[in-house]
Amino acid sequence: MDVNIVLSVVLGVLGVALGAVGLLGLQGKLRRNRFVGVRTAAALRDDEAFVLANRIAGVPNVAAGVVAIVSGAMAFVMAELAVTAGIIGLVGALAIAVAGGLMGHRAAEALPEPVKPKGCGGCACGGGGCSPLAGL
Repeated sequence: MDVNIVLSVVLGVLGVALGAVGLLGLQGKLRRNRFVGVRTAAALRDDEAFVLANRIAGVPNVAAGVVAIVSGAMAFVMAELAVTAGIIGLVGALAIAVAGGLMGHRAAEALPEPVKPKGCGGCACGGGGCSPLAGL
C-alpha cells in the first residue's frame, strides 16, 4: 500500500477527531470524561473547570485539526514529498493540540477551588436533618 494514502487517511482521521473535540469544547458541550478533551487533575476537578479548560483549548484543537487535514491532503497530492509533508503536519498538529491543552490546564488551575461546607451543615447531618420525620 502506498505510504501517501495511509498517511493521508491517518492525518484525515486525526484532523476530524481534533476538530470535533475542539468544536464541542468551544460550544461547552463536551462533558467531563476520561477519554477526550483536557484531562489534567485541575480540569477534572469539577464540571466548571472541565468546561473552561476545553473552551480555552477549543480553538487550538480546531486549528490542529485543520493542520492535520491540510497536511494529509498535501501528502496525498504530492506523492514524492508525502512523508515529509505528513510528518511535518503530524508534528505541527500535535504541538498545537498540546499547547492548547496546556492553556486549558492553566485556565482550569486558575479557577478557585469549590467551597466545601465544613462540619455539619443543615440537611446533610445525621439524625434526620431536614427530613419530615426529623425529631420523631
